[in-house]
Amino acid sequence: MSGFFALLDDIATLAKLTLSTVDDTASMAVKTSAKVSAAAVDDVATTPQYVTGITPDRELPIIKRITLGSLRNKLLIILPIGLLLTAVAPWLLPVALIIGGAYLCFEGGEKILERFSGAAHATEKTGPVDEAQIIRQAITTDFVLSTEIMLLALAEVEGESSMRRIIVLVIIALLITFAVYGLVAALIKLDDAGAHLAGQGRTGTIRSFGRAIVTSAPALFRGIGIVGTVAMLWVGGHILAVNLAKVGFHPLHHAIEWAEELTHNPVLSWITGTAMSCLIGAVIGTLLALAWQPVHHALARHRAHD
Repeated sequence: MSGFFALLDDIATLAKLTLSTVDDTASMAVKTSAKVSAAAVDDVATTPQYVTGITPDRELPIIKRITLGSLRNKLLIILPIGLLLTAVAPWLLPVALIIGGAYLCFEGGEKILERFSGAAHATEKTGPVDEAQIIRQAITTDFVLSTEIMLLALAEVEGESSMRRIIVLVIIALLITFAVYGLVAALIKLDDAGAHLAGQGRTGTIRSFGRAIVTSAPALFRGIGIVGTVAMLWVGGHILAVNLAKVGFHPLHHAIEWAEELTHNPVLSWITGTAMSCLIGAVIGTLLALAWQPVHHALARHRAHD
C-alpha cells in the first residue's frame, strides 16, 4: 500500500512539474510575442492596401488566404530554416538579423522619401482585379516581415531547450498571425460597418456614430501607416544596433545606451532610447532608399526597353 501512495505522490509531483513547464512556456511565448509585436505593426499598416478596389464580398476571403499563406511562411519555411541555422551556424543569426533590420530601415526610408517628395508607390487599380496576383504579392511581403518576427523571436529564446523553443515559436507564429490579420479584417470592414450603422441605425445617435466612423476611417488608415513607418524605423534601427555590436561594430549601440542614460526615469529612458533607435533607423533607411533610387530607375528603364 505504501508503494501505491508513493506512486500517487510521484504522479502528483510529475503533474505539478508538467503544469509548471506549460505555464512557463506559455508565459515565455506571450512575453516574446509582446517584444516582437512592433515588427508586426507594418503588416497591419500594409495589408489593407492589397484589398483596395476589391468588392466587399471578396475582402474577407482574400484576407483568409493571406492569413493561411502567412502561417505557411512562418511554420513551414521560416521556423525550420531558423532552427537549422541556429543548430548548424548560429553565428549567421546576427548577420541575418542585420540584413533584415537594414531592410526594415530601407522600407521606412522609402516611406520618408515618399512623404517629402509627394510620390507614392500606390496606384489606382483600373480594369479587372487579379486576386491570385494580389494574394501572391501580399504573401511575399508577409514573408519578409514574418522572417523578421520569427528571427527576433528565435533570438529571444536562445539558450532554451529545443522542444521549448519549437513550442514557443509555434505559439508566437499563431498569436501574431491571428492577431495581425484579425485586426486587418476588422479595419477593412470598419467603413462597411459604419455605412451600415449610418444607413440603418435605429436612432439618430447610432446613425451619427456610423457617419463618424465612415468619415474618420481614411484618417485612421493614414495614422496606422504612420505608426507602421515609425515601428519599422524603431525595430530596424534597434536590430541593426544590437546585432552590429554582436559582430564587433559598437557605435550605434553605444548611441542608444547614451540616450537611455540621459535620464534615470525608466519610462523616459525607454523613450529616449527608442527615439535614438528611430533616428538611427531613419538615417540609415533614408540613405539606403536614396542609394536604391538610381538602381530602381535603371531597372525600370531596362524593363521599358524590353
